[in-house]
Amino acid sequence: MKNTRLIAGKFAILAAGIALIAGGASAQKNAVTVEQIVARVNNQIITLSDFQKADVQLQQEIKQQCQACPAAKIQADYAEQSKNLLRDLIDQQLLVERAKDMNISVETDLVKRLDDIRKQNNLDSIEALQKAVEGSGLAWEDYKTQLRNSLLTQEVIRREVGGKMDIGSEEVKKYYEDHKQDFNRPEQVDLAEIFLSTDNKTPDEIAAIKKKADDYRTRVMNGEDFAALAKRYSEGQTAANGGDLGTFERGQLAPQIEESVFGLAKGQMTDPIQTKTGFEILKVVDHYQAGLQPLDKVENEVTNRIYQEKMQPALRDYLAQLREENYVMVKPGYTDSAAIAGNQTPIQEVAPTPDTPDKKGKKKLPLPKVNS
Repeated sequence: MKNTRLIAGKFAILAAGIALIAGGASAQKNAVTVEQIVARVNNQIITLSDFQKADVQLQQEIKQQCQACPAAKIQADYAEQSKNLLRDLIDQQLLVERAKDMNISVETDLVKRLDDIRKQNNLDSIEALQKAVEGSGLAWEDYKTQLRNSLLTQEVIRREVGGKMDIGSEEVKKYYEDHKQDFNRPEQVDLAEIFLSTDNKTPDEIAAIKKKADDYRTRVMNGEDFAALAKRYSEGQTAANGGDLGTFERGQLAPQIEESVFGLAKGQMTDPIQTKTGFEILKVVDHYQAGLQPLDKVENEVTNRIYQEKMQPALRDYLAQLREENYVMVKPGYTDSAAIAGNQTPIQEVAPTPDTPDKKGKKKLPLPKVNS
């Protein structure tokens, strides 16, 4: 699902408007365009501010993903990925409009996502999250729009692309046979967590948190779903993914944790482990012994690999179809790297319309104009 996540992540770009400032009787002469239109998708616009914000976000993402990389590597990655910057913004708008056509609502998911973010940042309320967002210089409604658009695009991709992929057992077997070397591995454990923070807590509060951790473990032992509890109660950054931590070999975990988890079988859990920052309950989602992993052990992984390989071309085909069905214009000097030949009209600059006095001698303010 990595490609889908990256694509959807790039769609979280703020929408801006167009403003025109005019002054008195010389409005036409003194009109100042505050915002430029870079592209238009049907009746929606992508402005220069949107494009610049996406550019800054891309640079930050590349630096974050490759913190130890030399400057030349970061610059090369940026130069390559920035070629698709406008394409990704247009993709976002196409998918958001498609979600509206499909009557998709993500408001319930949005509330849950905001609450997940609140918990991950150890904030007491949504109001505290709003204050933190606004303190960073981002308007609260704009922040929610980012998240809403991301959820909408993910849901459209899930329904219209991922949900229509058919990966059969024979295809899985063939992929496994062709890539056996990828599944010859050292001993590994696949882990999930429920994490409860003890930062800045008093001894009495820590004791209460320990009791809460014991209670969650008991609930799982009594049949409740670990991932569901992690999504609802875990205070770690993995909560939104059901506590999924990933796969680890010996030597990659702290000795205290490694000793606990490598002695467990698939499906078993540790007791709450106290760390410097909180209590951690770890579940062994799977335990892989050293050597060639049998197909039944890695079948889900193989299926996910095939899915990822198919997703990107399938998504691009779907987005090409949306471009055929919608009206896209791009300003000269900017490039949509996924443009359909003969299906895109450039935005043309238009001189302001001369002012026309009304009956009272007043002049109408000039309006922003875009030729189609």
